[in-house]
Amino acid sequence: MASSAISDSINTASHPERQYLDLMRRIWESGSERVDRTGVGTRSIAGAMLRYDLADGAMPLLTTKRVYWKTATREMLWFLTGETNIRPLVLQGVKIWNEWPHARYVKETGEQITLEDFVQRIADDEAFAQRWGDLGPVYGKQWVDWPTYRYRKDGLYEKGEGINQVAQVVESLRTNPGSRRHIIEGWNVAELDRMALPPCHKTYQFHVSGDRINCLLYQRSCDVALGLPFNLWSAALLTRMMAQQTGFEPGELVWMGGDVHLYLNHEHLITEQLSREPSGAPTLEITRTPETIFDYRIEDFVVHDYAPQPPIKAPVAV
Repeated sequence: MASSAISDSINTASHPERQYLDLMRRIWESGSERVDRTGVGTRSIAGAMLRYDLADGAMPLLTTKRVYWKTATREMLWFLTGETNIRPLVLQGVKIWNEWPHARYVKETGEQITLEDFVQRIADDEAFAQRWGDLGPVYGKQWVDWPTYRYRKDGLYEKGEGINQVAQVVESLRTNPGSRRHIIEGWNVAELDRMALPPCHKTYQFHVSGDRINCLLYQRSCDVALGLPFNLWSAALLTRMMAQQTGFEPGELVWMGGDVHLYLNHEHLITEQLSREPSGAPTLEITRTPETIFDYRIEDFVVHDYAPQPPIKAPVAV
């Protein structure tokens, strides 16, 4: 009995999720309190790193609260289409981008429409969605259609063919795995002011070590309570998709944050989550190998052995 209790304690202490919880605790207890863009206020630290081994199907899927991994997966698949309008997400029941276009609509029109009614109009009215559902050239647009411009003889510039960074990285991993240029970049300085939200998870770099592919993600701004659980899942998912498409085994996910923070109005979430113990080892199975990285469907992904504790709701700061 005592031996079993000691073993359980050791397993809990070494659980991969522990590093996330330790980061949350450190920020909440010692982060500097700051006024932020949203006006909500945060506690923040400068710089953090988390590392997760993705061998044998392992995924950084939190167990101390339910993480809706299918929602995060649908978002990743949406990124890979290059789409910037929320309507395809809305039609799948994905709500994570709704607040930004809703806030813009209310500000520009003065109509005090509820978020729920606004989202319903996006779903029901394609023309309305075309006008009000677009987020600007966010993530996916930069990933698969980074804009280029050509200088003309008359001294003017014209738009050239967009760059598909994702396709280029897949090809470079296949043909030149030792390259140090396997990078997907979202921070297009020239277009930041047109984006509903400048990219937080901005730079992905892939690294091949033997037969394993690793991913290093730099995130300039990170909401640890609500955003990071999704970001970790999505980066690991993209790594597994890259590995499958290029013939490598999944290696390690290395996450690095710049401004790493917790919102002051998330205290109830933080307190509750830190009182819980991680358990289990969820894994991801990809059930088929599509022709390209752009051809995955939500049905291709199956999670095994995921028994999380209940979700903890908290407001999104816009």
